[in-house]
Amino acid sequence: MSLPPYIVPHSQEKTRILYEDDDLLLVCKPHLLLTVPGRHPLNKDCMITRLQADYPTASVVHRLDLDTSGILIVPLNKPAHSHISRQFQERQVEKQYDAVVWGEIKPDSGEIDLPIAADWENRPRQMISHDRGKSALTRYEVQQREADRTRVLLKPVTGRSHQLRIHMRELGHPILGCDMYAHDEALAMSPRLLLHASWIGFTHPVTGKRIEGICPAEF
Repeated sequence: MSLPPYIVPHSQEKTRILYEDDDLLLVCKPHLLLTVPGRHPLNKDCMITRLQADYPTASVVHRLDLDTSGILIVPLNKPAHSHISRQFQERQVEKQYDAVVWGEIKPDSGEIDLPIAADWENRPRQMISHDRGKSALTRYEVQQREADRTRVLLKPVTGRSHQLRIHMRELGHPILGCDMYAHDEALAMSPRLLLHASWIGFTHPVTGKRIEGICPAEF
C-alpha cells in the first residue's frame, strides 16, 4: 500500500526582491514555499514559478529547503547562471545562516566536519556516513545563550542536503522546530524551523564586483 502524496502547505507570503539588475536578482524566500515545483501537480506553486510571472528568464542556481527561509541568488540569463553555478562548484560563494538550537552550546565557536550521505530507506533524510558520505564542513559562532536554547550563526563551507540540520543534531543541539532531525522536545519548542539564510557573498558575473546580500531573520 503506497502512502498518499505529501501536499505542501502553501505560503501566501510574497518573495521579496532585495536587489535587481539586468543579470540577477537577490530574493528572500519565505518559510513554507518550495524553491522549485514539487513532483505532485498540487505542489507546483513555488518561488521560481511565481518569479517567472514577472521575470520570465529567471532560473534556479541553488535552493533552500521548504522549511528554510532566506536569501537566494536568481540569475536572469544563461551566462549569469553559468558563472554563478561555477562559483558554487568552486566554493567561492559564502553563506551565513541564523539558527536557534536546543540547549546551551558551551564553546563560543567551532566546526563540525562529518560526511553526509543519502539515507535511502528514509528519504528525503540524510545521514552521517564515513563509508559513503561526501565531505561536509560547517562552522558556527554563538550569538546568544538562553537557559534552554542558543542562537548561532552557521557558516557552511560545503552545501550538502540538510547539512546544517544534521550537523547541529550531531553536535547535540538540533535546530528548533526541525521535523526531520530534532527530538520531540526541540521540535515542540517552535512552530517552524528556526533556520534562515541571512547573508550571501559572491562575485557579480558581469561587473566582477563583490556582491553581498543581507536578509535578516524575523525570529
